Amino acid sequence: MTSPRKIIIDTDPGQDDAAAIMLAFASPGELEILGITVVAGNVPLRLTSRNARVVCELCGRTDVKVYEGVDRPMRRDLVTAEHVHGKTGLDGAELPEPTMAVQSEHAVDFIIETLRKEPAGTVTLCTLGPLSNIGNVLERAPDVAPRIREIVMMGGGYFEGGNITPAAEFNIYVDPHAAEIVFRSGVPLVVMPLDVTHQLMTTKARVSRIAAIGTRPAKVMVEWLEFFERFDEEKYGSDGGPLHDPTVIAYLLEPELFSGRDCNVEIETASELTMGMTVVDWWRVSGRPANARVMRNVDSDGFFALLTDRFSRI
Repeated sequence: MTSPRKIIIDTDPGQDDAAAIMLAFASPGELEILGITVVAGNVPLRLTSRNARVVCELCGRTDVKVYEGVDRPMRRDLVTAEHVHGKTGLDGAELPEPTMAVQSEHAVDFIIETLRKEPAGTVTLCTLGPLSNIGNVLERAPDVAPRIREIVMMGGGYFEGGNITPAAEFNIYVDPHAAEIVFRSGVPLVVMPLDVTHQLMTTKARVSRIAAIGTRPAKVMVEWLEFFERFDEEKYGSDGGPLHDPTVIAYLLEPELFSGRDCNVEIETASELTMGMTVVDWWRVSGRPANARVMRNVDSDGFFALLTDRFSRI
């Protein structure tokens, strides 16, 4: 039996981030979580830190350490998404304030030290929010880039365009300069764009199967999903909303659920009109070398079957 893959989850929870973290918690046979690092994104850093610890306590995983990272993008002012996630970032369920402590070590230092300490090519970075922490890691310690096994990220879009501006997906838009550093780093990248996540709708039937699990974490997750999807139902006129961030963890567990191709991806950082756009050379017309595996399709029923099965284990 192969040993679990070592991962660091870099996140800005968010209801869909919470679902991704829960999926990782439910998969100890496959994934060893070295730490959770938080970044400003969906809400400011003090709330993303709180929310990560709320999820840890809900799932009985106070053994997993939470590290606070940077509180703003590398070169721009912070843009947040309370209009989607609510004022706390995890609106929808009433939960007590967390009592577990945040670690004193800065997230960027923790990531750098962990990558230097663990054998090269063994640690995967799972990024669910803006790439500010990772951009700072690579800028401060370029020696760690070749040591990263891969970065699996939720971010960007091509065929679906953007969700915060016409051109840009939120995670990339919030810190395009960090994203540019990551995409030019030479680290193997797997990208879960809106093109994939918009196929993963939290329909009433899918949510009801999670509700039927009956445990407290499952009930809370249903309340979070029902709050989270209201924005997208209004925006897209759909049954449910797209579930973005769990794609990152699902890919590590069942990569065969996803298909895509190796592409060159460049990040727009100069134009305010298209700031944060992921310029994906899907048709390979630029001659630029591929720097990312960009996913395009997903088995949506298989994805929700995995999610429901794993949630039942918490």
